[in-house]
Amino acid sequence: MEVTIEKYFGELVSGYRAVIIRCDVENSPTQKTCRAEMVALADEIQSRYKVEEINKIPAIAATRNAYRVCGKDPNRYRPSQEQLMRRIVRGLGLYTVNSIVDTGNMLSLLTGCSVGCFDADKIDGESISLGIGRHDEPYEGIGRGPLNIEGLPVFRDATGGIGTPTSDNERTKIELTTRRLLMTIHLFCPETDLEQTVATACDLFTRHCRAANFTVKTIQNP
Repeated sequence: MEVTIEKYFGELVSGYRAVIIRCDVENSPTQKTCRAEMVALADEIQSRYKVEEINKIPAIAATRNAYRVCGKDPNRYRPSQEQLMRRIVRGLGLYTVNSIVDTGNMLSLLTGCSVGCFDADKIDGESISLGIGRHDEPYEGIGRGPLNIEGLPVFRDATGGIGTPTSDNERTKIELTTRRLLMTIHLFCPETDLEQTVATACDLFTRHCRAANFTVKTIQNP
């Protein structure tokens, strides 16, 4: 799959990197081992952070800064990993959806990066691009309804937006029938270890989703 960074995004967000992973998967309702790992991770996060410290975590702070330079208020449209961490620290725990979505959420929490998980068979075309959401651009956030993505970083396929760091799109969302996964990992923070991020992703999805036949692509903005 060809992956490109649109010029305007590249001019605004210097040093941006992303990992694009495709693999075969087996999805299922959240299994006991996955649930236990989620609970342990949530307990660790809750004991380690206070709410006011979350937006200072380097990977989250870098994502919020990217929102600002692209024209979005990160306090009104929080990155997904920040949303999850705030929920945990406030004692609400982690909700479960299915093994793929839950594994993606764990990856996001472990790395501090925004992670998008898409059904690869729902992607229109053989290329995706990363740009900035436009005024009145149609977008249906998963469980959120119409979402104003103007000023948000957004991955698009031939039809339109598939994912932002705030919310993925209903059109390409993961179902229990999903057998091919397309995953995007935003690395806005230069200190984030790319190789370790890939290794963590492959390990988690192999253990919890029986992932196989990985292809990994990285993109970087000068």
